[in-house]
Amino acid sequence: MNVNNVSLETVCGITSKLPDNSLPEIAFAGKSNVGKSSLINGLINRKSLARTSSQPGKTQTINFYNIEDKLYFVDLPGYGFAKVSKETQAKWGKMIERYLKNSKQLKMISLLVDIRHEPSENDKMMFDWIKAFDLPVLVIATKSDKLSKVEKAKMIKIIKQSLGIKNEPIIPFSAIDKSGKDEIWALIESKLVSETEVIEN
Repeated sequence: MNVNNVSLETVCGITSKLPDNSLPEIAFAGKSNVGKSSLINGLINRKSLARTSSQPGKTQTINFYNIEDKLYFVDLPGYGFAKVSKETQAKWGKMIERYLKNSKQLKMISLLVDIRHEPSENDKMMFDWIKAFDLPVLVIATKSDKLSKVEKAKMIKIIKQSLGIKNEPIIPFSAIDKSGKDEIWALIESKLVSETEVIEN
């Protein structure tokens, strides 16, 4: 997709009412500091619309980015950040669950994992959670520039086995060289096209 017009349209906190959007939503989930904001910025050709931080746990809200008035990117709070209180983590979990249950326009969730490490228990829980809601999931393995081609192939196999991935797609992505960007967009656009065809039929 040719992206020129993007805006942060809605920010939802723990007690906020979710927006009643009419456009399709693609959500992004992952542990704190896995690179969600860097991925979103890379996909929309921006340097800092989605705020990046070396401090994990920075995203504490659900952020809705309007992309060309065609769809929303939904940035969910990062999970698994130990320095955040258990109470706060529980509230974030409930906020994410409320979104997954109640969004009428959610078409796919992109689950981000760090390609350098085997998925954590929180990653596995999130993947199982998404599947339990019967939602399409795309696994994005971030920071792929950190590994060689052979190492990437080895880690993708480990990630698939660890999460129990069967037919779900997994795409390596680098925020540095943008490798994987075109593949991610192609999958997102194919998902939106298939949804449109279902509606029209």
